[in-house]
Amino acid sequence: CTRGGIDDPVAIDEIKKFIAEQELREAARFVPPMVNQTGRPYPNKIAVIGSGPAGLSCAYYLATRGYPVTVFEKAPVPGGMLTLGIPGFRLEKDVVNAEIEVLRQMGVTFKTGVEIGRDVSLDQLRAQGYEAFYLGIGAGAGTVVGCPGDDLAGVHTAIALLRAVNLGERPQIGSRVAVIGGGNVAVDMARTAVRLGAGTVTVVYRRGREEMPAGEEETAQAGAEGIKFLFLRNPAEILGGVRAEALKLEVMTLGAPDSTGRRTPRGTGKFEQIPIDSVISATGQKVDLSGIEKGSALTFNQDGTVIADPFTYQTAQPDVFAGGDVVTGPKYAIDAIVAGREGAESIHRYVHEGQTLNLGRSRGAYRAFDASTAAVGIANFDNTPRQKAADSAGAGFSDTRGVFTEEQMKKETERCLGCGAAVVNENMCLGCGICTTKCRFDAISLVKIHDSSGTPYYRTLSRVLGAAAKRYGRLAVKTVAKAGGKNGLESGADSCMKSV
Repeated sequence: CTRGGIDDPVAIDEIKKFIAEQELREAARFVPPMVNQTGRPYPNKIAVIGSGPAGLSCAYYLATRGYPVTVFEKAPVPGGMLTLGIPGFRLEKDVVNAEIEVLRQMGVTFKTGVEIGRDVSLDQLRAQGYEAFYLGIGAGAGTVVGCPGDDLAGVHTAIALLRAVNLGERPQIGSRVAVIGGGNVAVDMARTAVRLGAGTVTVVYRRGREEMPAGEEETAQAGAEGIKFLFLRNPAEILGGVRAEALKLEVMTLGAPDSTGRRTPRGTGKFEQIPIDSVISATGQKVDLSGIEKGSALTFNQDGTVIADPFTYQTAQPDVFAGGDVVTGPKYAIDAIVAGREGAESIHRYVHEGQTLNLGRSRGAYRAFDASTAAVGIANFDNTPRQKAADSAGAGFSDTRGVFTEEQMKKETERCLGCGAAVVNENMCLGCGICTTKCRFDAISLVKIHDSSGTPYYRTLSRVLGAAAKRYGRLAVKTVAKAGGKNGLESGADSCMKSV
């Protein structure tokens, strides 16, 4: 947010939360209309595989253009990581379900419990008339701890446990729990463990606090709930007979920065041990294609992610597009949403023969706002403080974060600098789209606000010829009239002279 270059960024999360709350009320729910160049739905069937943020985004943008979209999801409920990977106290499921209901009202069909690659193949879907596919299955498989003893009972992956909890299960994890990892998933799992009844929850991370990728707000909330953090420690072995009983840790030190800029952890040869009932791995996620790739030309990176064009999202299989975590590995939901939007644009072009997938599209290159180059003084530009919602008490599985009041929402949106806002005279705008490519924040987009259709060439030609004939006729009449008027004036002048 550009506002962050002045004081505090606009509270975009809270504003979106306020808007999402309105979607829960069916009377206030907005269902986007279908808008395309023809004014009627397209017949081209599109299959979206995976109903996470990338898949839902792709389905949404295709549906707004009038395509018949079917979303295939192997889980019993749609939503992907939004529904099954993020705990309810971070993202209420009724909000996600309300958005999915909007998609249904737009004509999107959801088929859950169907695993593409095992239950049905891509070739079988092609035989059913599907012309393009969007692969948005994410990286939904958890990774193990990777040390001796990680096959004992009581050792879990965070992804599997979070999925079970979000499906209504309450796994027994004991009183002493160690969560391995330093990302948002690790913090989410630790807070979930508290809600499952664990008495002592420790997050074990091999680097220091400064290198920890989890957000500061989430980490602070975890600390407030009594969760402990053990930095510069790495699992060496999980001890126990049948079940995990203790966790042996090696003390680490930090060396030179790696390719990501974080300092590399190195073992010191010193060890310590903590008693545990459960060890939960939140060290990473991986892609599980479930056989989708069989018989296709898809290519893969060493980590199992699908190789796709970074601009068009087209894979080596021309009718298959892919985006989100299945391509990039685990990233933020907003990155997957963008990938879904761009994938929808590429599919729209692909199913219409002769269209280019590249021309006329923004690269979305972003440049951060530099306050020192501002043309006007901004030190006292606007000192309205960032609004804060009142949180409710409690530590259950429901979201206790407050929601803006309407007044707070209006005040907060007024803090926006409007870096992408502009008033355009539609009678003068040619619709060339150059402005969308020049805005360095990628904040300008062309939006169709009313329907219009062109005239076929042969009709245009006949209209031009007819209009030209009428024009020449009017010019001829005017010429004759002017000539007659001039002669009349000259005759009158001669008469006057003779009279004189």
